[in-house]
Amino acid sequence: MIWSVGQLISHLTRGTTLRQGTVIMTGTPSGVGFFRKEFLQDGDVVEVEIEGIGKVRNVISHAQ
Repeated sequence: MIWSVGQLISHLTRGTTLRQGTVIMTGTPSGVGFFRKEFLQDGDVVEVEIEGIGKVRNVISHAQ
């Protein structure tokens, strides 16, 4: 990562309040998927879980 977690939180809290349970998804820099030839496909699942709190699950669906 280019910036530390602390730097990301500092930057984000300049314009918004982060509440308990906020998930900050950093992703990857632009072009990484293209370079690696890896892209999310129809039916792929992206899931974020915090043990004891809950889970967010999204299934990728490209509109046609």
